[in-house]
Amino acid sequence: MITQEVLDSFKDKKCLVTGGTGMIGREIVDILLNAGAKVTIVSLDKINVDDRAEHVLGDLTSFEFCKDVTKGIDFVFHIAGIKGSIEVTKSKPASFFVPLLQFNTNVLEASRQNNVKKLVYTSSIGAYSSAEVFKEEENADGPPMDMFPGWAKRMAELQVQAYKIQYGMDNFSIVRPCNVYGPGDNFDPNNAMVIPSLMYRIYNKENPVVVWGDGSAIRDFAYSRDVAEGVILALHYGTNSSFVNLGSGKEYSIKDLLETLKSFLDFNYEFDTTKSSGFPRRVMDLELARKQIKYNPTTSLKEGLMKTWEWYIKNQEEYLKRKNYFIDEK
Repeated sequence: MITQEVLDSFKDKKCLVTGGTGMIGREIVDILLNAGAKVTIVSLDKINVDDRAEHVLGDLTSFEFCKDVTKGIDFVFHIAGIKGSIEVTKSKPASFFVPLLQFNTNVLEASRQNNVKKLVYTSSIGAYSSAEVFKEEENADGPPMDMFPGWAKRMAELQVQAYKIQYGMDNFSIVRPCNVYGPGDNFDPNNAMVIPSLMYRIYNKENPVVVWGDGSAIRDFAYSRDVAEGVILALHYGTNSSFVNLGSGKEYSIKDLLETLKSFLDFNYEFDTTKSSGFPRRVMDLELARKQIKYNPTTSLKEGLMKTWEWYIKNQEEYLKRKNYFIDEK
């Protein structure tokens, strides 16, 4: 999806990837390194994803640290975030809200003060108000559907817009990805999202795998490599201090997801229709991203799930090396 001309523009550039040990971040790191960039990863995860990159263990909630790590950097990919299940989002909102506000504010302001040439910030579908189809020019005024993390993400978007108004800056870009999955996903059984949760339960021989609802809910599941390419394209082409969507361009029901998993894994499942299926339909409109940043996701659901499964069975304990914002509370 990324042309050679775009890749060549990163050769010998100093790139900082916050959250570079995460699911999207590690794919960005790989693409940049293959393009000849000089990559520094900042993370609190005790994970080495690529020996070619410099790994810095550091806390982005410290503004002084952010100022130090962004000095002399050409491009910042601010991917660091906090990921957890819907249940954890509801029960421990401060564990999302406070750190997100802190490191988003710090990374953006440090990058501005240090005159970073370009920055891309990874927001979230959760910053949207509730809808069935998410379009950039719609659903902008209501409260975010993911209350606390959604507001934290939206505050960083407003910070980027404030820089444009006050300083005339248009070199900071924003993307809003949908439900992303892939190698390096969070497979912690206590707070994993739907795909890693299903894979964990399948691997551990839950029989049948019980799924809430009736399987009719429609979602947009995007593979991490496709989203990583979209993030890089957003930094390269720019989003005019606003945001563009990153998704798969496809709609899948939860039943579609389960049947795709069953096409290469042996397990049984059943629906618990006494439980809610959740919002009936949530998908991304990609028209603006295709036009503005030439985004074109190509990974099929089956291909992405197979690659994710292959990674998972080889790296089942990796989540234990990650910073867990839900157990390290002070």
